[in-house]
Amino acid sequence: MKVHGQCHCGAITYEAEVDPTVVNMCHCLDCQTLSGSAFRLNVLAPADTFRLLSGTPRQYIKTGANGAKRAHGFCEICGGPVYATDLGTPRTYTLRVGALAERDVLGPVRRQTWTRRRLKWLPKVDSPVECDMQP
Repeated sequence: MKVHGQCHCGAITYEAEVDPTVVNMCHCLDCQTLSGSAFRLNVLAPADTFRLLSGTPRQYIKTGANGAKRAHGFCEICGGPVYATDLGTPRTYTLRVGALAERDVLGPVRRQTWTRRRLKWLPKVDSPVECDMQP
């Protein structure tokens, strides 16, 4: 399915192809902190389908506890998140569902990751796959 996204102010616009049945709800501490919310909804787009239409995202390089580096693309004007991806030649872009025009049809959540970090007050969302990754 083709999706269209943009940052909050519209300076960055993009399109990509995604599988609408593979939406991930991530409960990791990074997603909670970077989104300012209890979790973040993501969907993967193959790199060869991701296309910037306007603007140039600024990148923040996050180094994980395991030493892996991820580039987080965001708008330098409004701060709106756009994607996360590997450094160098990425194979996929992890797109932020909330920034996509088609967000209402992306779902239901099929996978949850870092469920050990799920906030205790958050009602459990049924999904066929839960991944209890180590902190």
